[in-house]
Amino acid sequence: MTSIEEEIKAIEDEISKTKYNKATSHHIGRLKAKLAKIKDDAVARAMASAGGGEGYSVKKSGDGTVVLVGFPSVGKSTLLNRLTGAESETAGYAFTTLTVVPGAMEHKGANIQILDIPGLIAGAAMGKGRGKEVIGVVRNADLILLLGDVYNEKHINVLIHELYDAGIRLNKEKPDITIKKSSNGGIRFNTVGKAGLDLEEIRAILGENRIVNADVLTRGEVTQDDFIDAMLGNRVYIPAFFAVNKVDLVDEERRQEIIVSVTERFGNPPIMLSAHSGYNIELLKDEIYDELGFIRIYLKPFGGKADMEEPLIIRKPATVESVCNKLHRDFVEKFRYAKVWGDSVKHDAQRVGLSHTLEDEDILTIVTRA
Repeated sequence: MTSIEEEIKAIEDEISKTKYNKATSHHIGRLKAKLAKIKDDAVARAMASAGGGEGYSVKKSGDGTVVLVGFPSVGKSTLLNRLTGAESETAGYAFTTLTVVPGAMEHKGANIQILDIPGLIAGAAMGKGRGKEVIGVVRNADLILLLGDVYNEKHINVLIHELYDAGIRLNKEKPDITIKKSSNGGIRFNTVGKAGLDLEEIRAILGENRIVNADVLTRGEVTQDDFIDAMLGNRVYIPAFFAVNKVDLVDEERRQEIIVSVTERFGNPPIMLSAHSGYNIELLKDEIYDELGFIRIYLKPFGGKADMEEPLIIRKPATVESVCNKLHRDFVEKFRYAKVWGDSVKHDAQRVGLSHTLEDEDILTIVTRA
């Protein structure tokens, strides 16, 4: 691994020393593509040598799945117990949790699955510290809660770096890029809107992956890193937010220093909480609910009254088709039309199709064939 680490560092050094301009852009693009490929191959080998198999088997359940990601001993297990009442073992030493412990949190009508996983450490993306199994669980999450504590909040950068190396992109929309390999014709590039990249950069990046014939389409402005991610095709895009635990162990001055530090580095303030005392736990529950993008849909039987007591909880973007799929797969096959009352339509009882996008607190009637 030492030689690979040295090769990675040498490429990173060359990238940092090369001033980006039109003349050097294709060279930098090629270096970035080479670096990404080396890291991907190293991660794949590390995962394979970590024992094979599929790692932890966790079935997703509920309306959304949140994974608690943090270093050992930041209080993930205590937080899980506080949020869900699950029995995740806690102790005052590292690596108490050696497997994935699930719990269910009920909040605002939503049933949210919370997963406590073993603490991540530096090198997790390369398989260290059960990294293979842990990363596999994180990649399937709907939301990531990055948890630090008042003693190591500056190390959250390490967590983000490990997730990035494992192909997990936080708080980022998936770029609209299509790459279709072909048998001849070279690289044909089309774009909708401002491209951000030129043909020479694209050729250089694809060439590092031995792609010399392809049809490429980009929509909107994309970066070299975006294009490399699309070329490799194994990235996942997951929303995430930050929380800092054990705030009851420091004074108010220190709390404010942490808030300022985290906000300056990541753009958003963290939720300051104490899993032990329960401080700000309700605020955290609200944030989880909001970050998952839930909306409430009230179902109204044809010719009957809407059930305003128990809404259907579904994540944005919510279409009539996604509601049908959640209720029963036969609803899509037998669908005739739907009627909607609420903010998503111009007038109440408007007839809509499967592709109609719903808004929070809409009332919905689905009409199917017999």
